[in-house]
Amino acid sequence: MSSIDIHHPHSLPMPKARKAVEEVAQKLAERFGVDYSWDEDTLNFMRSGVDGKIALLPKQLHVSAELGFLLSALKGPIESEIRRVLDERFK
Repeated sequence: MSSIDIHHPHSLPMPKARKAVEEVAQKLAERFGVDYSWDEDTLNFMRSGVDGKIALLPKQLHVSAELGFLLSALKGPIESEIRRVLDERFK
């Protein structure tokens, strides 16, 4: 198993940050069949081969995920794509 652990700063008010995280989750669900649910200010997501969460904090997002065996080989591209989306949504 391989892990992803990203801390990303943001300056959005919490309601706008939550909306942006929700939009990202909806796209992941549409594109990759990811299931997700909120637990207070943490979005949990899962599908075969990945289990993770996005913790929404006042000035930072914390993305963590455990990748299964097959997705471990794609850790670099997956992590790069997460960082790209975070840079795009949370300037």
